[in-house]
Amino acid sequence: MKQRLIFILILASLGGAYYAWSHWNQPDDNSALTLYGNVDIREVQLGFRVAGRLQEMHVEEGDAVAAGTLLAGLDSKPFTEALAVAEARVREAEARLLLVKTGSRPQEIQQAREAVKEAQAADSNAKTNLKRQQELVASKIGTQRFLDNASAQFEQTSARLAASKEALGLAMEGSRREDIAATEAGLAAAKAQREQFNTQLSDTQLYSPSAGIVMTRSREPGAMLGVGAPVYTLSLAESVYIRAYVDEPSLGLAVPGASVRIITDTQGKEYAGQIGFVSPRAEFTPKSVETQALRSDLVYRLRIVVTNADEFLRQGMPVTVVLSDS
Repeated sequence: MKQRLIFILILASLGGAYYAWSHWNQPDDNSALTLYGNVDIREVQLGFRVAGRLQEMHVEEGDAVAAGTLLAGLDSKPFTEALAVAEARVREAEARLLLVKTGSRPQEIQQAREAVKEAQAADSNAKTNLKRQQELVASKIGTQRFLDNASAQFEQTSARLAASKEALGLAMEGSRREDIAATEAGLAAAKAQREQFNTQLSDTQLYSPSAGIVMTRSREPGAMLGVGAPVYTLSLAESVYIRAYVDEPSLGLAVPGASVRIITDTQGKEYAGQIGFVSPRAEFTPKSVETQALRSDLVYRLRIVVTNADEFLRQGMPVTVVLSDS
C-alpha cells in the first residue's frame, strides 16, 4: 500500500513537471518578438557622365554634404569649344533656312523678266527671218541652205524663250517645299547637336544627388577619367534601414507595416521603425550574425525602415529590434 502511494506521488510529480514544461514552451500571446540585425545605409558611387581631366575637387572624406552640393569638376575647355562650334552651325542653318524661305530677290526676278523679253525679241526676229526665207524659196529666188539655217535659228530662239520663261516662273514661285523641309531638318539636327554639347558641358560638374557623408575620395585633380569612373563614394543620409532575420514560427508577427522599436547596442538609444519588406524566399541564417548552432536554420530576411534616423546610426551597427504582437 505504501509502495502504491509512492508510485502515485511519482506519477503526479512527473505530470506536474510535464505540465510546467509544456506551459513554459507555449508562446505567450502577449510576449514581444525580439530580433537582432544591423544598420544598412545605402551607398552610391559618384562619377562623371563624360570623360575628361579632373580639374577640381571640393570635399574630403567625412564631409557632410547636402543635396545639390558641387563635389568636383572636369576641365571644361574642350566642351566649351565644341559648344561654340555647335552654336555656329545652328546660326548657319538658320540663315540657310531664311534664304530658302525668302526665295529670289526682287532684282533676280526683274533680271529674269528682262531675259524673257530678250528671248522674245530674238524669237520674233528669227520667226520673221524664217518666214522670209520660206517665201524666197517658194519664188525660186532663195536657196534651201538659207532656209535650213533660218529654221534652226528659230528653233534655238524658241527653246531659249521657253527656258527663260521657266526660269522666271521658278524665281517668282520660290523654293520647293522639299527644299524647305530638308533645310528645316538640317536646322533641327544642328540644334539637337547644340543641346547635346550643352548637356556634356553641364556634365563636367559633379553634384551630390542627395544628402549624405563622403565615405571615400577615389581620385585627385589632374587624373584622366573615363565615363563613369568613381570619384566619390557617398553614404546616403536618408532611407536608413535595418537588416534583420526572423524564423518561420515567428513569421506571422513580422508583417509589412508593423511598427517596431530599434535599440542600439552601443549607446542603448531607441529609434522607431516600420517593417517595409519581408523576403518571400527562405534562406539559411547568415554566418556573420548568428551562432554556429543556428546557421542551419531557415529564416526570412526583413528590411525595416527607420523613421527617425540620425547621425548616430552608422553602417553595420548592431541593433536589437523589438516587435510586439499586441
